[in-house]
Order: sequence, then C-alpha cells, then structure tokens
Amino acid sequence: MEFVISPEEKRILLAEARESIAARLENRQPRYLREPGAGQASVLDRPCGAFVTLHSDASGERRLRGCIGRMAADCPLEQTVRIMAQEAAFGDPRFPPLGAGELSRCSIEISVLSPMEACADPRQVRVGVHGLFLSHRGRSGVLLPQVPTEQGWNLDEYLDYICVKAGLPPGSYEAPGARLFTFTAEVFGEVSTPPSLA
Repeated sequence: MEFVISPEEKRILLAEARESIAARLENRQPRYLREPGAGQASVLDRPCGAFVTLHSDASGERRLRGCIGRMAADCPLEQTVRIMAQEAAFGDPRFPPLGAGELSRCSIEISVLSPMEACADPRQVRVGVHGLFLSHRGRSGVLLPQVPTEQGWNLDEYLDYICVKAGLPPGSYEAPGARLFTFTAEVFGEVSTPPSLA
C-alpha cells in the first residue's frame, strides 16, 4: 500500500460501511461518524479503490453474500467504502438484495487497493499477496488477493480462474492482446461472533 490505515481509521470504515447499509434498509439518512475532510488530515480523504465484501454468518457457516468494488476511485476512500457497501448489499447481481433481518447476521470485510501494475511475468504473481485484474477481448475480471488463499488455489489455478472470472477460457492470460495486472490490498474486517452453543 502507498499509505498506512490506522486501527481507528479501519474501525471508522467498517462502522460506516455497516451504517450505510443499515440506513438503506431502514429508509433513513445515514448517521456517519465523520464527514470527509473534517478535522485532521486522514487517509480516508484520499482517493483510493476499495471493495466491500459481505459474509453471511447464519447457521454458523461463513458464506459470501455480496462483493462489489472499484479498482480506482476519484472520490475519497471513505465515500467509496460507503457507496460500495450499499452496492455489495443491494447491487451484486449474484445475490438477491439484502433483507431487513440479514444485516445482523453478516460480517463486513473491506479491501483497500493499491494502484494496479502491469504484470509482465505471470509466474511472479504471489498467491495471497497479489490480486489480479485481467482484460481481454472486451471482457474483464478481478480477484482480490485473499481469494486464492480462501479457495486453496495454487498459482496455476489462480491464473486460470481469473480467466474464468472474466468469461474467458483458462490460459487466456497468455493470449496475445491479453492484459494482466496485479495489485495488493490491505484487508480488514469485523470479527464475527460464533453462534452460541447454549
């Protein structure tokens, strides 16, 4: 990352992501902890790409419930997270919109992205460190750095799956004209509470 996000700034981002979703569910104006640009200078005021991921913790099983983000942004990080939180909850086409009773059973994870760099040698991709963005033939796909670790993929599986994510055949990252990029992310999230056994 080009900058360091403090524990307090992480806490603010997670709280505001949750508040952004809650306000939409409750059809009210959000009550945020701070306004961008307020008070001392903060990395929250810098333009930066970010993804917000929702995990459903219902039934003691952690499942993806939504994930939306921007690779880059021209608005402050704090604002990007607020917007992407709502998009992850209500705009991910893979899932129905989050229902009123679901938010309390979801945990939120935020990935703050570094700028993308062209990847000249795919064999130099580090699983668990580098996220991937592939663009080819008018299609594109992105995988966050934590995904291959969560899925137990090796490098070859990771490289093939970014192709599949982009709607392309495995191995397409090596095709003439394909553009592969890497990025890193600072990933942090809420600690979900395991269901009570009582």
